[in-house]
Amino acid sequence: MQFVVTAYDGTDDFALERRLGARAEHLKSVEKRFDEGNHLYGAALLDDTEKMIGSMMVVDYPSKEALDEWLKEEPYVTGNVWQRIEISPCKVAPIFMDLNK
Repeated sequence: MQFVVTAYDGTDDFALERRLGARAEHLKSVEKRFDEGNHLYGAALLDDTEKMIGSMMVVDYPSKEALDEWLKEEPYVTGNVWQRIEISPCKVAPIFMDLNK
């Protein structure tokens, strides 16, 4: 099943510091899951001043439960970076799936 994951960082004074502190582990995790075929693509969400305020990813997991298992170990979750996460099922068009091959 494919999902759009939209995750928003906290808005407190230390939110960006937490993000930057967890970023290397997050990117390593994403690279691993990309290689395994679970993460299709993603992007940092920016505010009007181009400050990172969240993340958007399109992922492919066997089930919502498998997605939830990933989130339990995602560094931006365990590092308290993401404060609000929205998950929506989706279907990526085949032409875009071909880009990941």
